[in-house]
Amino acid sequence: MHPAAWWVWAAGVVVLAGRIHAPQALAALAVAACVLATAGRRQGAPSFAGYVALALGIVTVRVVFHVLVGIKTPTGRVLVDLPSWHPAWAPGVQLLGPVTTTGLGTAAAQGLALAVMVLAVGAAATASSPARLLRSLPAALHHLATAAVIAVGVAPSLVAAVAAARRARRLRGLTTRGPRAIAHAAVPVLADALDRALDLAASMEVRGYARRSGPGDRRVGPALAGAVLAAAVGTYGLLAGAPAYAVPALSLGAALAVAGASLAARGQARTRYREDPWGYREWCAAGAGAMTGVAGVAGLPLLATAIALLGLLALLPARLPAEVSV
Repeated sequence: MHPAAWWVWAAGVVVLAGRIHAPQALAALAVAACVLATAGRRQGAPSFAGYVALALGIVTVRVVFHVLVGIKTPTGRVLVDLPSWHPAWAPGVQLLGPVTTTGLGTAAAQGLALAVMVLAVGAAATASSPARLLRSLPAALHHLATAAVIAVGVAPSLVAAVAAARRARRLRGLTTRGPRAIAHAAVPVLADALDRALDLAASMEVRGYARRSGPGDRRVGPALAGAVLAAAVGTYGLLAGAPAYAVPALSLGAALAVAGASLAARGQARTRYREDPWGYREWCAAGAGAMTGVAGVAGLPLLATAIALLGLLALLPARLPAEVSV
């Protein structure tokens, strides 16, 4: 399965999660991401449990902040009537106060939306390799994508280092809980992170990373500067409610960005070994992700959710033959 198909589907789910507020649709997307990560987990991938724990933590923190300092809605049944406090040093802020079903549900839905984004990205990172995706990107985005891949791999590396430190302490008969255990495990974890960073720097150095293979095109800078300026003008037009010049400005910015990327890619020589195929299954999954994002932006949450769930059917068979053969 081409890695870009997984990430396009995840990007569509992320866009949809930021546009809808229905708890049922968000819960369905969260379950779909968990099913995809469980069934499509590649060999050697980081554990998906960390993403689940982070998602649950986000929902919990959002609900706790609503109870402590959130804006209380007068509608709904009062669950807990806490005493309210209006501090003089923070005008307009209310601490505690009555907790209603409507306010609590709204806070939980907002936290669940962010949790769905985390689960979608975690499912794509678990099912596909970011390094494989790096090979499929244009040459102009190679350096930026390399930095993004390294950043995505930091969290799994730290989780693996923490697990190794805990395992070593258990083998020595030492406790793995408490502040003292955490303090003693911090040094091996930091040392392992430093070793990984040095190994990565050495491997990038011997491969000639960030070295120009030819003279750069002088038209790249003006094209990218014009793209940024046009995007800023178009974004301001959308926020100001003036689509008459916002849409042309955004279109011009996208055209200049594509032109600048094409000019920058001419001076970089890259070779690919054993390219990943792109077939009908990848088209179905990527198309479902793209339509999910478009339908979410257009304000069609039910249709976008249905498309995202249908796209899951195209992604799941990618790992089923390997699971059955094992």
